[in-house]
Amino acid sequence: MDVTIHDPDDDALHAPEREPLMDRGRLIVVSNRVMLPGATQAGGLAQAMLTLLQQRGGSWLGWSGQVSDATEPQARQVGRIRYLTWDLTRAEFDDFYAEYANRTLWPLLHGRTDLMTFDRAHLQGYLRVNERFAELVAAEAGPDDEIWIHDYHLMPLASLLRARGVANRIGFFLHTPLPAPRTLVTLPQHRAMLGLLAACDLIGVQTANDSRAMTNYLIAELGAAERDGALHLPGGEITRVRAFPIGIDPEAMAALAQQAEHTPEIQQLRNSLGRSALLIGVDRLDYSKGLPQRLRAFRHLLGHNPALSGRATYLQVTPESRREVSEYRQLSREVQRLVGDINGHYAAPAWTPVRYVNRGYSHATLAGFYRLARVCLVTPLRDGMNLVAKEFIACQNPQDPGVLVLSEFAGAAAELGESALIVNPYDIEGCSRAMARALAMPLEERQRRWQSAMRVLREGNIQSWCENFLGVLGQARRPAAGAAAEP
Repeated sequence: MDVTIHDPDDDALHAPEREPLMDRGRLIVVSNRVMLPGATQAGGLAQAMLTLLQQRGGSWLGWSGQVSDATEPQARQVGRIRYLTWDLTRAEFDDFYAEYANRTLWPLLHGRTDLMTFDRAHLQGYLRVNERFAELVAAEAGPDDEIWIHDYHLMPLASLLRARGVANRIGFFLHTPLPAPRTLVTLPQHRAMLGLLAACDLIGVQTANDSRAMTNYLIAELGAAERDGALHLPGGEITRVRAFPIGIDPEAMAALAQQAEHTPEIQQLRNSLGRSALLIGVDRLDYSKGLPQRLRAFRHLLGHNPALSGRATYLQVTPESRREVSEYRQLSREVQRLVGDINGHYAAPAWTPVRYVNRGYSHATLAGFYRLARVCLVTPLRDGMNLVAKEFIACQNPQDPGVLVLSEFAGAAAELGESALIVNPYDIEGCSRAMARALAMPLEERQRRWQSAMRVLREGNIQSWCENFLGVLGQARRPAAGAAAEP
């Protein structure tokens, strides 16, 4: 049962005057994957971490993305940033990543308990990999460094660091959504797992709803008491839960889009469309993204708007991932069947309604795609934020902007509700009507909505997100060493 409490989120972004980030110790960033120098596809978060680390100096630690028996960490210094990465063994990859992280925690956090599996052996493998993270982070961090842990792969890490005597300020940010406590308790041994987050000085989440869910869980299930804007746990831990909606660098995305607009790849796409307006979706293949529902809505659009024959083309860019998980293979087959059904029923010799692409593109090329699109479809069944929504807006031509169709279940809807067409992705007919409205929307309304959205993006950009999080973390009280017990 949820507990109604004072919501501290209004104070999250208005903390007391903070000491300058440059005047503090180094920053230690810990994430499942590390964006190494020379990577060809760097998202906004990776670029923000790089900028922060260059400013303050520090280290970025995490899995290399490789599976091998050569698990010794590899260090690399580039400027003021020290990269420390290591491979996982096949058994570690299976238990930690493929199974517990992606078949237990991921479906839980997205409210899909029907897809959640649990095996104690996988849990133990997950904890063992976190132990390895903890050993390396503890050796890396100096006494004045701040540690910023990212995402659900590393939920136990702060507690494991405390058990090693690490008294540094530790922040954790969850990039996924967070369901209500009544869903969280379906995780076997949920108190032993989710309770470990209390070892963090600051727990950051995407939205006010996520913040309430985490706060209510800690109160109802772990006996936390709220005092002075913090949560005090029975074991002595003190943590704060705040919402920090993640942003992008809108000016950088706009510049990318303008540059890409004249590249051969974008020109080729423009020429291939002819008189057809482009609708675009960019999603990793995942059951949380609502791809089957979106395709059914587009099929409904074509079936009920014959005038759109040859005049609307839907490009879905969907890099496949997690092929080792059976649910993803099944989803891939369902999506491809729907694409084939739509094209088989509605295509003409010179027009293919759905272009379905199973590959990734560089950030620059995607920016060009976004600028060319009249409509962007961001309709997940559940999403922490979804930066595609924000990137699409930033890439638009201010004189002739496109329209965002956005799921009410994406975190971005809390910020962009005034400028996007908000839909329920389960409502196929409603989504279809929103697509039709977006395609027919007058220029003046499109410009007004775009201007409103850009104000939001500029005020809540990626730099302010980083500064807000680290500013609140910098005000946190350092816990006593070993305050949290080992799991």
